[in-house]
Amino acid sequence: MKWLAAFFIIVPTAELALLIISGKTLGIFPTIFIILATGVGGAYLAKKKGLHALRDLQYRLASGETPGKALVDSVCIFFGGILLLMPGFLTDIIGLLLLFTGPRKVLYPFIVKWLYNRMKKGQIRVM
Repeated sequence: MKWLAAFFIIVPTAELALLIISGKTLGIFPTIFIILATGVGGAYLAKKKGLHALRDLQYRLASGETPGKALVDSVCIFFGGILLLMPGFLTDIIGLLLLFTGPRKVLYPFIVKWLYNRMKKGQIRVM
């Protein structure tokens, strides 16, 4: 919970500071254009990548494979899309990173370890 509170204080403050700096450096209209372009472009890219990940997930489930990696990819793409829709530069960068395969490959072991530790502690139950 303490991380969530810090996230909701630090991230908007940093985003606001970057938007002010960008507005002063580039101007108001270029800054607004960049925000709108990343929102629209990010939504399109997230939809495209998300549909591909959903098809991969469905294929793995239909063929009897474990959907672990496909499920993690789907969740990362979902959160990447949400972050791209939020106005700001930091959230756009993190959102774009979550949409591409390379950064997700780096995050995958950490996510699996986090999930394993949660299951081991009984915070997540497997049916």
